[in-house]
Amino acid sequence: MASFMFSTNISNAILIILFLHLQFLSNNLAAKHSYSSTHHHHHRLHNSSPFANPKLHQAYVALQAWKRVIYSDPNNFTANWVGPSVCNYKGIYCASPPYDHKIQVVAGIDLNHADIAGFLPGELGLLSDLALIHVNSNRFCGIIPQTLSNLTLLYELDLSNNRFVGPFPRVVLSLPMLNYLDLRFNEFEGPLPPELFNKKLDAIFVNDNRLTNMIPQNFGANNSATVLVIANNKFGGCLPPSIANLANSLEELLLINTSLSGCLPPEVGYLYKLRVLDVSFNKLVGPIPYSIAGLAHLEQLNLAHNMMTGIVPEGVCMLPNLANFTFSYNFFCEEEGICRNLTSKGIAFDDRRNCLPEKPLQRSNKVCEPVLEHPVECFEQHCSNGGGTGMVPTAMLTAAPVISPSIAPAYR
Repeated sequence: MASFMFSTNISNAILIILFLHLQFLSNNLAAKHSYSSTHHHHHRLHNSSPFANPKLHQAYVALQAWKRVIYSDPNNFTANWVGPSVCNYKGIYCASPPYDHKIQVVAGIDLNHADIAGFLPGELGLLSDLALIHVNSNRFCGIIPQTLSNLTLLYELDLSNNRFVGPFPRVVLSLPMLNYLDLRFNEFEGPLPPELFNKKLDAIFVNDNRLTNMIPQNFGANNSATVLVIANNKFGGCLPPSIANLANSLEELLLINTSLSGCLPPEVGYLYKLRVLDVSFNKLVGPIPYSIAGLAHLEQLNLAHNMMTGIVPEGVCMLPNLANFTFSYNFFCEEEGICRNLTSKGIAFDDRRNCLPEKPLQRSNKVCEPVLEHPVECFEQHCSNGGGTGMVPTAMLTAAPVISPSIAPAYR
């Protein structure tokens, strides 16, 4: 599957470019970060101070506080976090901030794949010049400190693949420059705040948590996201038509195993830049919206393990960039035209366990007949506040057991 990736390695050049970008976005941050009134633009605290400027002294305080609450560091990643030269600490990167090119501040943290156990102390709020925090693939736990609201230059936040808990960390909603948010593979629970989708974020990853409730009705209100991944949570309800607001930006939409129900809205077909659409392992019903035939950039389409019915339209199978089309474990009854021979177009496909006549590995007539006799009409489906669907034929429910995506390849 195609995936949206940011570089996990931070370099000084990247930080310099990023700071210049942030300066362009918000010159008024200079006053907020200036410490001239207190320190009279002295770049040293005083003659005997080992710190070149007050910002580095604050960084030292913050990083020493962090080191004290790290209780396992098997690779000795933070072994050199000693003394005042914080810019030489492993995983810590310094650069000149947008408001003063004559000094150095701690601008980036990269502890990716360090296997560190501990938590995030409130003192991290002292690192007010951070543009990047990457701590994925560690064993950090606990809740996200509210003091991160001080990080008004933060552009990328990657807390993925850790053990953070609690409700969705609303502190991220207060970060004015945040562009990339990655919270996947943690233990966050409860609802997604609708405010998340009002922020101008380029990438949102909240998959593989314990998030519940309905998908917010303003899902898609953020009209700048390139990637939205909310897979492997328990949201339920329907995909809101507001997804159409992302038509000018969205390239990847992954909603795998989120308990989605109702019909797939035709507004999905408005997402003309979409390359990857995966709504597998849900409870979707009704036909494939013919509007999907307009997604000329679509490369991967996965509708598997739902309760969808009707015809597989030739317009979808004729998409010029389609490379993988999976619609197994549904109740489709007919494939139009070239859909019956996708191999001739070089498209990888999986059409097993449908109701397709003369195709191998299909459902039995006993299962298919009652479903085909009672087709779902999407115009009769009503989704109020993100949830609720019409009646689903009993035959569908008995023929479509819930299967975890992680064991799907073994299920036949």
